[in-house]
Amino acid sequence: MNFALLKEFFAGFLRTHHIARHFRRLALLDTLTQTGVSRELPADLSKNLVVAATSDPAALLIRLNSHDDGLTEAQTAVIRKRIGFNEVEHEKPLPWWQHLWLSYRNPFNLLLTLLAVISYLTEDMKATVVIGTMVVFSTLLRFWQEAKANKAADALKAMVSNTATVIRRDMSESTAQVFEQEYGTLSRANATRGVEVPIKLLVPGDVIVLSAGDMIPADSRVLSAKDLFVSQAAMTGESMPVEKFATQCDVDAINPLELDNILFMGTNVVSCSAAAVVLGIGNATYFGALASRVTTTDRAPTAFQSGVNNVSWLLIRFMLVMAPLVLFINGFTKGDWMEALLFALSIAVGLTPEMLPMIVTSTLAKGAVFLSRKQVIVKRLDAIQNFGAMDVLCTDKTGTLTQDKIFLARHIDVWGEESDHVLEMTYLNSYYQTGLKNLLDVAVLEHVDVHQGLNPAKNYRKVDEIPFDFNRRRMSVVVSEREDHHELITKGAVEEILTVCSHVRHGEAIEPLTLELLVRIRKVTAELNEEGLRVVAVAAKEVPPTKEAYGVTDESGLTLIGYVAFLDPPKESTAPALKALAEHGVAVKVLTGDNELVTNKICREVGLAKQGVLLGSDIERMSDKVLAAAVESHNVFAKLTPAHKERIVRLLKANGHVVGFMGDGINDAPALRTADIGISVDTAVDIAKEAADIILLEKSLMVLEAGVLEGRRTFANMLKYIKMTASSNFGNVFSVLVASAFIPFLPMLPMHLLIQNLLYDISQIAIPFDNVDEELLKKPQRWQPGEVGRGNPAACNDGRDHGNWHLPAHGAVSALLQTSGATAAVLCAATGDLAGLYGVNSGDEAHLPPPLGLAVSPYLLSGVSA
Repeated sequence: MNFALLKEFFAGFLRTHHIARHFRRLALLDTLTQTGVSRELPADLSKNLVVAATSDPAALLIRLNSHDDGLTEAQTAVIRKRIGFNEVEHEKPLPWWQHLWLSYRNPFNLLLTLLAVISYLTEDMKATVVIGTMVVFSTLLRFWQEAKANKAADALKAMVSNTATVIRRDMSESTAQVFEQEYGTLSRANATRGVEVPIKLLVPGDVIVLSAGDMIPADSRVLSAKDLFVSQAAMTGESMPVEKFATQCDVDAINPLELDNILFMGTNVVSCSAAAVVLGIGNATYFGALASRVTTTDRAPTAFQSGVNNVSWLLIRFMLVMAPLVLFINGFTKGDWMEALLFALSIAVGLTPEMLPMIVTSTLAKGAVFLSRKQVIVKRLDAIQNFGAMDVLCTDKTGTLTQDKIFLARHIDVWGEESDHVLEMTYLNSYYQTGLKNLLDVAVLEHVDVHQGLNPAKNYRKVDEIPFDFNRRRMSVVVSEREDHHELITKGAVEEILTVCSHVRHGEAIEPLTLELLVRIRKVTAELNEEGLRVVAVAAKEVPPTKEAYGVTDESGLTLIGYVAFLDPPKESTAPALKALAEHGVAVKVLTGDNELVTNKICREVGLAKQGVLLGSDIERMSDKVLAAAVESHNVFAKLTPAHKERIVRLLKANGHVVGFMGDGINDAPALRTADIGISVDTAVDIAKEAADIILLEKSLMVLEAGVLEGRRTFANMLKYIKMTASSNFGNVFSVLVASAFIPFLPMLPMHLLIQNLLYDISQIAIPFDNVDEELLKKPQRWQPGEVGRGNPAACNDGRDHGNWHLPAHGAVSALLQTSGATAAVLCAATGDLAGLYGVNSGDEAHLPPPLGLAVSPYLLSGVSA
């Protein structure tokens, strides 16, 4: 017999109900290329991209029925109606009638329907009406609960969708009507405007504006660009950003990945701004083709789904063993095989965990809605469980632990003296760079007086740019001053700038960079770092105006002219948030690209005790085995590259931790994807927000504590259902099995069992809103379904909790009204729940009046045995 479907009970429920999107991470290009599916582009897509790359821009726009100034709203509406939304392998919600049918189609309702038909044929109209009412009530209950949870999850994800800047033309109403009647007619626009629209609303022919930090929202052809660098390492394996141009340099190129003017959906802009026209959207992109292959070849459930599947399979196996035993015992002892069959089917229905998917989904959705009120948006429902299970939080420093406002505190020369020339060179670099302007650049550009003195528009012209990358940790711009010479100005991390410097500026004099000067330089910068200041070195050199294109090789023989130092104060909420996380069993580790001196100063200010500092250079020399031990004994990691952050998170996970990572920059995206739970902020760059599972909408870090507690509360309530179901099912079947062997009639009629099952299902609606004991919130909760199968009451803490969790649900009144342990004991005895009765007397005595707590078990047991 093939049990594959039963073993994937929960995952199958998610797929058939079209809600698996709430439990999956968003597909990203680099994750798709790591799945092992073919990276080859479909032939038609490849041909179309090559044709678009070699076409004249004007001809391409005409072919797309577009315009230099973009499409109008009326045009996009017509195109969108024809080809759909810009979504990749989107799982569409079920229509209400299909959802209603699936809500009816479960073992409980099908067996009730069979009993109703039998009652009708035997002219027992009262039973028919009662059973029919039960079917309708059960179906509507499930339909309402699931629809409510799905609607809440979709609404939350819509709150953090990314947008794209699109050029829109305005048209008169009459022109719009003409276009609708005769598609393809180009009308004169009154004006153009740049608007932010959700990425899913883009259509072929849209003209989009891209800037540093943006994700490419669709396969596109570049129309105009200057120094446009795009990161597409996931596609080509090229670690350095690739420069893109408005024209195709090699007209004979046939490999789409080598086209100079084609941008691929899912890659991201490193520097510059550009305009491009959308060629393909959704599944008609390279990203969409990869996603389609992954969807059809890899349907493996997530770790969370596997855990729920394991519990479901445990209960189903129990049902497959016990139901036949009940059938044969009653058939042989009573002689009525038809009645024994109906009774055994009723037992099987009672043991089937048909409510488990609804309870899990509803509980997670309720937790997500609660967190949204705390300004925390959950993009993936099962991330809530990981939030509660998290025992290590890795976090970037800048903009997360520190404020998102940095102040320029000092601008000094190499000898530590104030220098306006250093500030001017820094200003020109920040002013002309087209990469993602970080907080340091913003602080520099706030000096309006420097702008007025330099007058860049009149006195300077930008020649070229060498963008920042996390290996070089520096960036350069080349400017022409009055057209008589070019000046290459570089800023970046001190050590990295020193590697490309050969001289030092001292006043008006230029001196060779000697070992003695290096010692002095490091002393000056170390003193600044110890004050908590972030230091950026500035270097420059004059070159003849003989070329217009510059590269990394030109960053050599520079003259160090000084430093700019920034004050990066911690957030007021950082210290109390870290303290609260520590009290709840979450260890915090700082992973930053900044140097160790500044990081240590910030850690002291926020009260994070330093257990050891590890630098990126140390990590480079360590094997995975050595680093896996080091990440346990250190909590501050400095001067890291994105690859270092990802490696640390990966090894922490391999050590058995549930790891969260919080970051907001391009360099944080790999670690965000690797972590069990990625946390970012609403102001983060697109690639970071796309990679994250949780988005914080406010600056205070105290919401992290609220998220952790709600995650543990949600997990505890899910586990209540699992343990209640396992224990009460055993109690029911064991009682019935024993009674069937010794009494000459059925212990309960099939109708009694089904009514009890319905009341049990009703009671479970209250589980997502149940209270959770404080001790369950003090430490991380791990998903360990194997312990439920071993019958270990300590699987989720102590025996007292075991009794509390499964007893109230075995009766609607008990669960909904939060009955005492004594009342729960009576209800358990009345329904044959011997396991529940044991739970009361073994674990819940502390909640009962002393005499009852000691005497209830013998009294009830004697009643049952009688």
